[in-house]
Amino acid sequence: MTRSKTSERDDKQALTRRSLIKWGLAAGAALGVARWKVYEVLEKAGGTALAADAACHPTMRSVHIVAGNGGFAWFQLLWPHNEVAAAGNNGFAFHAPGQQTMAAGTDKPLTLGPQAPWKNLPGRRQVSAFMAGANETHTNRPTTASTLANQSIFAVAAALQATNPSVIPVIAVDDTPYGDAPGAPRVARVGTGADIVGLFNSAASRAGGLLATAEDAELYTAHYQALIGLNRAAGRSTQIKTYETAQKAAGLLGTNLASVLTPTAEDDARYGLNAGTRTAIVEFARTLMVSVKAFKLGLTSSVILPTLRDDPHGAFNDMNNLTQTVTSLGAALDGFMADLEATPDDSCAGKSLADNIVVTIHGDTPKNPLDRSGWPDGTPNNSNWMYVLGNGMLKTGWHGGVRANGTTYGFDPATGAENNNPSTATANATTAAVAYALARGDIRRVGDFARGVEYDGIVQPVQM
Repeated sequence: MTRSKTSERDDKQALTRRSLIKWGLAAGAALGVARWKVYEVLEKAGGTALAADAACHPTMRSVHIVAGNGGFAWFQLLWPHNEVAAAGNNGFAFHAPGQQTMAAGTDKPLTLGPQAPWKNLPGRRQVSAFMAGANETHTNRPTTASTLANQSIFAVAAALQATNPSVIPVIAVDDTPYGDAPGAPRVARVGTGADIVGLFNSAASRAGGLLATAEDAELYTAHYQALIGLNRAAGRSTQIKTYETAQKAAGLLGTNLASVLTPTAEDDARYGLNAGTRTAIVEFARTLMVSVKAFKLGLTSSVILPTLRDDPHGAFNDMNNLTQTVTSLGAALDGFMADLEATPDDSCAGKSLADNIVVTIHGDTPKNPLDRSGWPDGTPNNSNWMYVLGNGMLKTGWHGGVRANGTTYGFDPATGAENNNPSTATANATTAAVAYALARGDIRRVGDFARGVEYDGIVQPVQM
């Protein structure tokens, strides 16, 4: 990837900063200094920001939403193409002409449908929409927008997140794709979002189990912690993550997490669920609820989940049902963000889970945004796209798009400038940008998976 002089300078500064953190932690481990004391020293030497960086996981968590079988079309009603919404054409596949607004402070224009979530996020943290991949009509496992140099971005994410201590690194719901990447851990697959609870509901803690009583469970955890304390290797920088993960697992053996992870009526209310909410959105929202709870406890770093596989060709024939669906979808995503913002991130002092997460949304076909009659599967120039919540690491707004005259346009990954690239030509850049966001701008780690892929023009330089 060709770098500008400014980017090269920023990268060198970031490298120096990360090296200082790494060396500081390694030195602390070698000298037997508690990690909190290392943070204290780093804060005195380099400031609060440096210490905060050291205390946080080097890789963000992630949620990957895969809308197969045409269900991805619903999301373009939340974030429509700019020209499509602005045209005010009642024949276009946008349900609220004249009711859209523009997100403030984004790098490029981003149109918000009336039910769009996350409207209150600052411009730097708004949605990035990238033309990426090809139309893959009628599959639940689309790949062209989520592939990075012949690797799955979901597996790449899990490989990057291997630095984060977690009990089950990545969870995939139903038949959502996972794929391969060097260093990616094995995926834990469950049938539904509710089944995630069962992954962590220890049999040993249930009635009749070996650790069913609180006293036995506490004794087991204390015994394991004592063994760690007696093992000199436990303090080494190369072993800390392993022991942290094992320590969490030991604690979970004596913990019945069903009551902690299972969604409640209060959760349903925050996510806008009621008796009239579509079943698919209820399942989607409750999977998001469980994900937040699992992130909070350090149980996992990534969740891949499906939603809305309903192939909505006739959606515009029933505007009341369409509006209810889009409203419920936006409310579920708003509830998810509110939960993340309200949940402190125990792995990153002073931050919430919302500060340390990346969200991707893609699907097989977004359907034709220029034709609401039967909402055809075909898209202009066989295009597709991906929405990404990059948490301040990506340039926000639409990169490329569909024009009101039926043509499409793309972007130059090196500069971000508009051009005539087809969406298939920018898929690698898009997924490389996702990896960059996950790695908090560490281009060396991204380079392990995206060597030679240009993406400088669509990411934010690391702030020092």
